Amino acid sequence: MRWGVPIAVIAVVAGAIGAGPVIAAVQGEPVLPERTAEQLLADAAQATQSGLKPMSGTVMQTASLGLPGLPDVTGMGGSSPAALLAGSHELKVWYGGADRFRFALPGRMSETDLIVNGDQAWLWESEANKATRIKGAAQAGPDQQKAMPTATTPQQLAGELLKRTEAGTVVSVSNTEKVADRPAYQLVLAPKDASSLVKEVKVALDGETFVPLRVQVYAKSAAEPAFEVGFTSVTFTPPAPDNFAFTPPAGTKVEEKSLSDLSGGPEAQRERAEELKGEATTVGEGWTTVMVLPSKDLMGQAQPEKGERPGGQDQNAIADALLKAAEPVSGTWGSGKVIRTKLVSALLTDDGRLLVGAVTPDKLTEVAGQR
Repeated sequence: MRWGVPIAVIAVVAGAIGAGPVIAAVQGEPVLPERTAEQLLADAAQATQSGLKPMSGTVMQTASLGLPGLPDVTGMGGSSPAALLAGSHELKVWYGGADRFRFALPGRMSETDLIVNGDQAWLWESEANKATRIKGAAQAGPDQQKAMPTATTPQQLAGELLKRTEAGTVVSVSNTEKVADRPAYQLVLAPKDASSLVKEVKVALDGETFVPLRVQVYAKSAAEPAFEVGFTSVTFTPPAPDNFAFTPPAGTKVEEKSLSDLSGGPEAQRERAEELKGEATTVGEGWTTVMVLPSKDLMGQAQPEKGERPGGQDQNAIADALLKAAEPVSGTWGSGKVIRTKLVSALLTDDGRLLVGAVTPDKLTEVAGQR
């Protein structure tokens, strides 16, 4: 369930929204009781912090990031990381509680499911005719649970976005939206800083539960969202128990893996993750935050295991295509190559740095000259 790949791009945007927003009124025919931006921010925070209510629905993710020269990897299936970087993809969600949920990601002629039902957890990949029983999922602590395959829903992304608002943000409100056939409020967050590539972020909140139903991220000079994830249908009632029952079909290849196996397993990977935390630094704050880290981390080779889907080759193909589209740039700070998409820019310097943020290339070169 590799929705984390495009979400990693949007995470730069999520970190850019930091309290004390400037409030602007939006006029419209009232459908729901009027609420101020402060009230809705508090309502949304409460809804995301109190935990998800039992529900089921269908989520649609649409990405149009303007990635240059993206390779055609559609043959790798609908859950391929590169495939999720463009076009629209559907995710079905059933949530009965923290120990009872299911995500289903349909592909062109396949489906990948993560099913957790009490002490049973399965990862089903129809394309490979393989079912993986995840050992120890019920007894796992919070850190170990992070190794579980995950899918990103509007609630998760909105939770990150709404953790912070900052003085450089104009917040406006409307009460006339309708998402998944439900009346909704909409918060519109717009940066003031001209060096941000983000025009605005729209977060639609259910009018009854205040649960986030849709998140849209707009790039400047674009009429359509560069990234959107939202429910097309949703029901806030407990799903039927049958949705969480799973028995591998006859002829299925059945494996058992621990959570550490799913996260990559080797101790070296975990050590590298900790090392990277120490190497990465941030410059600035709010919408124009720039992350600086060693450029070699962009080129890490994630090779697939024997018999596994070629996700590492997929990611390498993306990196190669992006580097081919990079443009040379230089200044008093040195020289390098810059990659720009609708929402994110990246600068790889010849002295071994990678600077990335939801900002213009000029902002990245400015930061490069300061360090």
